[in-house]
Amino acid sequence: MSSPSRPDASRAGFPTRDSSFLDELARDSQRADGAPPFSDQSLVEARSGKARVVGSTEAAAIVRSGEAELVVHPSHRRRGLGRSILGSVIDSTTGDLAVWAHGDHPGARRLAAEFGFAETRRLLQQRATISEDARANPLPPGTSIASFRPGTDDAAWLDLNARAFKEHAEQGSLTADDLDARKGDDWFDADDFLLLWSADELVGFCWLKVVAGEPGEFYAVAVAPEHQGEHLGGALVDAGLGRLAERGLDTASLYVEGDNTSALRLYAARGFVDFTVDVQYTLSR
Repeated sequence: MSSPSRPDASRAGFPTRDSSFLDELARDSQRADGAPPFSDQSLVEARSGKARVVGSTEAAAIVRSGEAELVVHPSHRRRGLGRSILGSVIDSTTGDLAVWAHGDHPGARRLAAEFGFAETRRLLQQRATISEDARANPLPPGTSIASFRPGTDDAAWLDLNARAFKEHAEQGSLTADDLDARKGDDWFDADDFLLLWSADELVGFCWLKVVAGEPGEFYAVAVAPEHQGEHLGGALVDAGLGRLAERGLDTASLYVEGDNTSALRLYAARGFVDFTVDVQYTLSR
């Protein structure tokens, strides 16, 4: 990189590592910051070897094609490790590089400015209190909700997911292997993976993620493109809130693009308000 704003501090020469230490590093960082430092897909690809892991238990980055996420352990911050590992990632990659700052922390903003990154995307985390009557909302006529059936519904879901998230590479590009990896996670529960059917046609889904001690998360919600405008999105969110109420949860969370006005209106109508923000910074090269 030739930007004059780039610091001249020497790099630490971080080695490529396996992913065995990432879970503990992520947990410690989330406890301190209130937001996970890595996306689930980054962790899946790190474990499978599809993504490169750089760093140590003090500071680490997961590097994917054109994208990276990095974190410094809370007890090792303000020592220049973030600057060093970001510089190492930049040196080892070519082309445009997008880096996520989960939680939009001031330190991340400073690093982005130092290295010449520009903000290109904002992802809002919103939360809502789950009302006692969340289970009372009816489904649209002719539709029904059923739990995901592993091994039976995989192909139909992958097809719908790809079409619904065609413009969102992280979600829309999920493969059968990625789905299998999610099914192997401790938090996966097929009864929290709600599929909306119209006769034998899969028209939408609401995938929930429930982790002890955390709000119930709307992991992904989508409606088939050909059924947009039929008010199925609201029905799916209502069904998800009802399921979280059945699980005994009182708070729900979700992520939504900051410029997705229709989704923001739908969620606002159900009491969701901004909680934190994730920012994507891009270095154009």
